[in-house]
Amino acid sequence: MDGWSKRPATVPTGLRPRLPGTERFVPAAASTMASTEIARQAGEGARAVPLAGHVGFDSMPDQLVNKSVNHGFCFNILCVGETGLGKSTLMDTLFNTKFEGEPTQHNQPGVQLKSNTYELQESNVRLKLTVVNTVGFGDQINKEDSYKSIVEFIDAQFEAYLQEELKIKRTLHSYHDTRIHACLYFIAPTGHSLKSLDLVTMKKLDSKVNIIPIIAKSDAISKSELTKFKIKITSELVSNGVQIYQFPTDDETVAEINSTMNGHLPFAVVGSTEEVKIGNKMVKARQYPWGTVQVENENHCDFVKLREMLIRVNMEDLREQTHTSHYELYRRCKLEEMGFKDTDPDCKPFSLQETYEAKRNEFMGELQKKEEEMRQMFVQRVKEKEGELKEAEKELHEKFDRLKKLHQDEKKKVEDKRKSLDDELNMFKQKKTAAELLLNQAQQAGGSTTLKRDKERKK
Repeated sequence: MDGWSKRPATVPTGLRPRLPGTERFVPAAASTMASTEIARQAGEGARAVPLAGHVGFDSMPDQLVNKSVNHGFCFNILCVGETGLGKSTLMDTLFNTKFEGEPTQHNQPGVQLKSNTYELQESNVRLKLTVVNTVGFGDQINKEDSYKSIVEFIDAQFEAYLQEELKIKRTLHSYHDTRIHACLYFIAPTGHSLKSLDLVTMKKLDSKVNIIPIIAKSDAISKSELTKFKIKITSELVSNGVQIYQFPTDDETVAEINSTMNGHLPFAVVGSTEEVKIGNKMVKARQYPWGTVQVENENHCDFVKLREMLIRVNMEDLREQTHTSHYELYRRCKLEEMGFKDTDPDCKPFSLQETYEAKRNEFMGELQKKEEEMRQMFVQRVKEKEGELKEAEKELHEKFDRLKKLHQDEKKKVEDKRKSLDDELNMFKQKKTAAELLLNQAQQAGGSTTLKRDKERKK
């Protein structure tokens, strides 16, 4: 039985004491029937308690508001534009604060994304704001790959959120969501047309982030040129198929203002943190020798329109579009790449367990196939290496045999030379001995002749 058909929890007087808070309420239409039934069962002492006042579930929005305010909000902005277009100044002007940041060098070989997170509070609402700046965008000579770093950064934030969702123990209630909710694309106030870099980058980003194009430093061109420039930009975006963020018109409360503001895109803005006295009040403005450009004057620029649309009216829609559109597209593509599907070929619901098992079996099959291929390749490489080593060993043996033979020949020649020299030496010794013998004999013969002569002389 549901709560509407239960009988009122009334107790006849004198049977048992009534505890406070035990009365149950029924709709007024059923109170008469319930009272008759109770009177029939319990007698004259029964008391019926009809429903008085509203139920109270209309306070659910207030409960959600209080819970959201206590938890706080987060908003992430990506500023894309060339160096010197006033990205940091515009952020300071939008949130009426001075964000601390270190100056960056613009001599990098590629585009680097620098992220800073700030804690802001307005009234009793806390906002965790993350500003991501593209350092070095458009500074390179070859700008062909300038958008890749930005796309990789956005995908990395989606991947981090997806990994958090896939965890067994998730902490999404306290997870710092770093997904980009809005991309402010700064266009140089050339007055002619969009650059190729702008068109290529916005085309690569339109399916990943909410792009809001703005003309930076719009006070650099005249009002008539600015109108023509806006028309030219809109025409080029449409002709190239670039999807920019359109302010929603499905909500009746903001449909009129959003529809009007969609016609003002791209916004021509001027940023400044300097205050100038105009009349009796101080306003944010840029002062020139020829006059003063007031930032919050809608006749001078569209800064107020941008602030109203981005922060006051459509901030929650930007967050919702990021989650329901861009992140869901990334999630779907990622899961499809992993092999997960919603339905099987027979259009029946696909079990996650079956998908996992099928994917696991497929992965194990591919792993075994790769392992077998690697094993065969290893065996082939080993055989090739063995063949190379055998060839090298054969060459070494042949070289050794040649050297050995050469050594033997050289040794034989040396032995022959040595034998020849020994023979010559022996012959020389023999000749020497013979010569010495002859010399001795000659000396002896000469000595005897001298003795004979001496004897004859004496005689």
